Amino acid sequence: MFPMLQVGDNRLTSEQLIQSLVKYQMMPQLLGELIIDNVIAEIKLTPTEAKSACEQLAARYQLTSPEQRRFWLQKNGLTSEQLDEIAIRQCKIEKFKQINWGGDLDSYFRQRKPQLDRVIYSLLRTNDIGIAQELYFRISEGEQSFAELVREYSQGSEVETDGVIGPVELQSIHPVIAKILSSVQPQQLVPPTQVGEWIVLMRLEKIISAKLDEMTRQRLINERFHEWLQAQIQAQKWQIGYGEEEITDGIRKVECGREMVLQ
Repeated sequence: MFPMLQVGDNRLTSEQLIQSLVKYQMMPQLLGELIIDNVIAEIKLTPTEAKSACEQLAARYQLTSPEQRRFWLQKNGLTSEQLDEIAIRQCKIEKFKQINWGGDLDSYFRQRKPQLDRVIYSLLRTNDIGIAQELYFRISEGEQSFAELVREYSQGSEVETDGVIGPVELQSIHPVIAKILSSVQPQQLVPPTQVGEWIVLMRLEKIISAKLDEMTRQRLINERFHEWLQAQIQAQKWQIGYGEEEITDGIRKVECGREMVLQ
């Protein structure tokens, strides 16, 4: 008897499942999970670590009673043993991350810090350079406040916040704006600058320096892990076999009168 997946009225054979993985571009995700399984195979957990992992996963899904656990397992098509296996696997993955990247974060943090720093800044944008220059002098001379001029002249959504944007990480804003803000001092007004289709006025209000706290450590470890995993997936060679013949990525094959192509 061959395994088959029942989805509503549709039944998918193992061959159709493989074809679906390729069709919906899910093969890289599967390859990634297989790579992870391979590298964590030798990682051992103590009984205490395994028990804690299972308890933490149950708490995450709020499985606080046998009835809730039973209902959740039935809804997700899992057995209790499979849920524990998921918890243990996740714990091994975290242990793998710590072993490989947990002890070497200081230098990586210093490298990433300029992008992780957050800023609060004021922004006014217009498509008229003449207006932008006039408003720059009004603000510089103290004739009107930045917020007043934003409400009167700005043509972007920053009108709703009197021009104030942030706190926001430098890496998440327009690179031209990020470069300028990282080079000026708080309360410094930036002359009219072309950014894309707009002429903008900017003033850095505050910079919030990133710190290597526990949340940032975990974020950077995850970042390095995902970079490593993507490189591993890209380097992975894979092929799909059909009996004694094969279909390799990008090679066309005719089987049983049907033409099949993997993209």
